[in-house]
Amino acid sequence: MPSTTLQWLSLVGIIWLQAIIGTNTNFPAYSSQLKQLLSISQVQLNNLAFASDAGKLFGWFSGLASIYLPLWLVLFIGSTLGLVGYGVQYLFITNQICSLSYWHVFLLTFLAGNSICWINTVCYVVTIRNFFSDREVAVGMTTSYQGLSAKIYANIVDAVSPHKKARTFLFLNSLLPVIVGLIAAPLVREIDEEVTSPKHTRVGFGVMFVITISTGIYAVLSSLQFVTSKVSSLGTLVGILVTLLLPLLVPLSVKIKELQENTEKVRIYHFTMEENTTSEERVENEVKEGEVQEEVGIIEEVGVKLMLRRINFWLYFFVYFFGATVGLVYLNNLGQIAESRGCSNISSLVSLSSSFGFFGRLMPSLMYYFYR
Repeated sequence: MPSTTLQWLSLVGIIWLQAIIGTNTNFPAYSSQLKQLLSISQVQLNNLAFASDAGKLFGWFSGLASIYLPLWLVLFIGSTLGLVGYGVQYLFITNQICSLSYWHVFLLTFLAGNSICWINTVCYVVTIRNFFSDREVAVGMTTSYQGLSAKIYANIVDAVSPHKKARTFLFLNSLLPVIVGLIAAPLVREIDEEVTSPKHTRVGFGVMFVITISTGIYAVLSSLQFVTSKVSSLGTLVGILVTLLLPLLVPLSVKIKELQENTEKVRIYHFTMEENTTSEERVENEVKEGEVQEEVGIIEEVGVKLMLRRINFWLYFFVYFFGATVGLVYLNNLGQIAESRGCSNISSLVSLSSSFGFFGRLMPSLMYYFYR
């Protein structure tokens, strides 16, 4: 298969991975039931939410692993960590394991939070290498799908087991990343060379943005109460799964275009030796006249010591520390806040916040695409 088609297929695989690895974002949808099943206080529940986020503090392990290990192995390690972290918790609350203390659950949640970093690292590395000249747009667009994870998980739970949310969420959190990882592993790999022209790449991302924005609009509308009251949970789930398949239209259209171009090249022309020579000279002259000097981008390799001396690193660190973490505290306690306000349909609220979070993540890459 041509490299261009494989490039876009790798982007589709990354979108699927990003859409399913945000397992920590669905925590508020089942936190109340988990609190009852574990018989813990609100403070202890908050500590579990913190453990999931704190697991990302050791995400640099996955960065080191991506340097020395094959990317498929890094992806497998991340899926396995999530399987253990969430899977053992599932076995515990279903009374199949009876000897876990609260601190065991805390460490398992920490491990599950760290698993996201391993899969995320693979997504970033493949996206940057396969779409180097458009890496900002590609990374931003694919990362936005991670904000859709809570919506997807909530829809699955509502359709499958709405009354046993804690058990079902933990079961899905442990297995879905493994299943999607196995499906996406053949697609998510580095392509040897990038053959897509800048014009075609821009058109491809334009189509991707149309699909992505349409997905976000559907996610928001299908989370509103007046829509959920009229459409079944299964219908909503089928709709969101169809939107995740729509990005396949881009590599499919690229493949069709390449087949058409190959067909045109097969045409046979009869030239005399003199006409052939004249034609070659004319083409050579046109190429010389139309030569365009391409700019070569140079990336500076920044080590840890140099990175810590850069003001940009500390600006990013403190903005993320004091900005994003405040939002995470609110979202992690969204279930408890909703219950205190008398809201009975927490899944819809979590789905709605997830859908708007998806748009919030998408906006920077969309602006960069138009104004770079």
